[in-house]
Formats: sequence, C-alpha cells, structure tokens
Amino acid sequence: MQLFQKQEARAAAGRYRSQGGRTFKTADRILREEMSNVYSHERFDIFLSHASSDADLILGVKVLLEEQGLKVYVDWITDAHLDRSHVTPETADLLRRRMRQSKSLIFVATSAASQSKWMPWELGYFDGFRPDHVAILPLADNPQERFQGQEYLALYPVAYPHRIGTYLSDILVSDSRQAKYIKSFAA
Repeated sequence: MQLFQKQEARAAAGRYRSQGGRTFKTADRILREEMSNVYSHERFDIFLSHASSDADLILGVKVLLEEQGLKVYVDWITDAHLDRSHVTPETADLLRRRMRQSKSLIFVATSAASQSKWMPWELGYFDGFRPDHVAILPLADNPQERFQGQEYLALYPVAYPHRIGTYLSDILVSDSRQAKYIKSFAA
C-alpha cells in the first residue's frame, strides 16, 4: 500500500490556511488560535503524537483526520502553554490526562520523530493504557517510498490513505492480522 505523502499533508494545511482569511498565518499561529475553541474536559478521537518541528505537516495531518470526521488533539492547540522542550512532571501529568481523554493515538513518523523526547514516551504510555488503539502514520517524500521506522514501531499497525482515484475517501489502519477503517479504530 502507498503511504501518506508529505505533499498531501502540506496541501491540506494550505487548504486550511486559505479558509477564512488565514492565508498569511503560520501553522503554529493557526494552531494556537484554535486553542480558545477547545475545553479541557473534552474528549478526542485521536491523540496526535508528533515532533513539534513538523508544524506544517502536523497541521495537514490534523486537517486530513478532521476531514474524516474525527476530533484530534494536538498539544499546541489545547495546551499552548506547554513547553515540550523541557521534561517536567507537570507536562507529563497533563499529557497523561489528555491521553486518557483520547480514544486512540496516531504516531506521525517523520525523520524528526526519532529526535523527539516525548513521542516514544507517549507511545508507550498509550499502548499500556489502551492496547490495540495505537497506529503509526508515516509521511513519505515520494509514492515509491516504504516505511522503515525504528524497530519498535513495527509492533503497531500502519495508517494508510484509502483513495478512490485521487480522492482520500478514508484512512485504513492495517497490520498483518487485520485492517480497520479509522473510525472503527478510533472508537
């Protein structure tokens, strides 16, 4: 199966920016502005585990998931006050609470992900909390690329685009045992 493409995520981010006069805003600014629309007691379908340096790509992935009707947690939106560059007990406590408020976790695998302090911790915590509700979403540079992440990522199913022609009709979460559409996976 073909992986999600970085250009697809960038295009989704561009669509989002072009709505409502947001054309000249950065991904980080858009995500922070949305913070006011989210309440701390809210439930999320997906906790998006990602490298913060991938802001434009993450905005695009968030849009692609929301276009599937899912509610997505991104720390920059809900908890803009967090300083993810420092590991503190307060940040860890808040992230644990957000993961408990989420039905599933998607680990966005990019080259920056391997440098993240938080992503492996989030993945391990969520897998212990809700096994079988963790998936890896690799972002590829080209259609022929195959996912070859860190060894431990092979333990989890991979999220693939399900297209009808060029239209993204759904997201398929698949491993060697089974395949589910994203809404079933995030239930």
